[in-house]
Amino acid sequence: MAIQDQADLPGAVPANAPKRRKVPQELSILLVMVGIALVFEALGWWILGESFLLNEQRLRIIILQMSVIGIIAVGVTQVIITAGIDLSSGSIVGISAMVAASLAQNPGYEHAIYPGLTGLNPVIPAAAGLAVGIVAGLINGLLIAKTGIPPFIATLGMYVSARGMAIAYTRGQPVGVLSDSYSSIGGNMPAWALSIPVPVIIFLVVAAVFHIALRYTRYGKFTYAIGANAQAARVSGINLGNHLIKVYTVAGFLSGLAGVVTSARVASGQTAMGTGYELDAIAATVIGGTSLAGGAGRITGTVIGVLILGIVISGFTFLRVDAYYQQIIKGGIIVLAVIVDQYRQKRRKGV
Repeated sequence: MAIQDQADLPGAVPANAPKRRKVPQELSILLVMVGIALVFEALGWWILGESFLLNEQRLRIIILQMSVIGIIAVGVTQVIITAGIDLSSGSIVGISAMVAASLAQNPGYEHAIYPGLTGLNPVIPAAAGLAVGIVAGLINGLLIAKTGIPPFIATLGMYVSARGMAIAYTRGQPVGVLSDSYSSIGGNMPAWALSIPVPVIIFLVVAAVFHIALRYTRYGKFTYAIGANAQAARVSGINLGNHLIKVYTVAGFLSGLAGVVTSARVASGQTAMGTGYELDAIAATVIGGTSLAGGAGRITGTVIGVLILGIVISGFTFLRVDAYYQQIIKGGIIVLAVIVDQYRQKRRKGV
């Protein structure tokens, strides 16, 4: 008896059968975002008799508030793609904001921390805040690459230390009365530029730059390779230690940038600035499809994840849900996102 051709076997897929196209992950996440927004719209009309979406001011506030989280999340995305984690980003925001604000005070302000350094060009305090973020990220990378300690422990140590330094820097006192030129970093563009908030523009530029870097440069290829299989990456000639130092330094730089933007937006420096931002950034990153196992994720997905988180927070505020319930719901969203990520990993591995 002749052996049947494999294509003739029951249930076999013909060789010339068209391949089923996979729906892009970003499109699926975008549809989820639209669905969540429509749910809040329906609840708004049902409970309050008001529209959630047809309010330009509310939508601008959502984007503005989440732009800082988005800047941090772009750095966190790169860290998680390498199968790492960064718990220090919120604290780095705090110390960067305090340092930048202390150098951006108006001249003659009697409570200035460094009276002789007031009235400086806004580039100087902004550069100081960025430098603080770079140094903190560099320390994280060196600890992970040179000592071999897990990223969780290294960044947890920075999380505690940076928050302590933010408090010690001004002995717990807030820094206020910042110059108008510095505060403009957190303001709006001129009317001829559609009055778009500057933090939103910074976020979009940062997202675009690192989207290109991850997709089309050697930096991105190395980042994905390390997360997918560190041993294979090492064998292929990638210097894991040096590249991890770069990734964590970039994450620190972006946290420092978020600190500068935050202090400029509220025209002050507060020791509690950035508290909880690291969890929001991680949540937005995972919601956006970046795998906690490493090796998978895109900046475009993270941008959508940031918007989803912003819509959820703003939606519950719109429905007048108490803040502590919002924290409970946010925690549930993080857990659900991780469960979905685990499910995706099992499907990818065919388990």
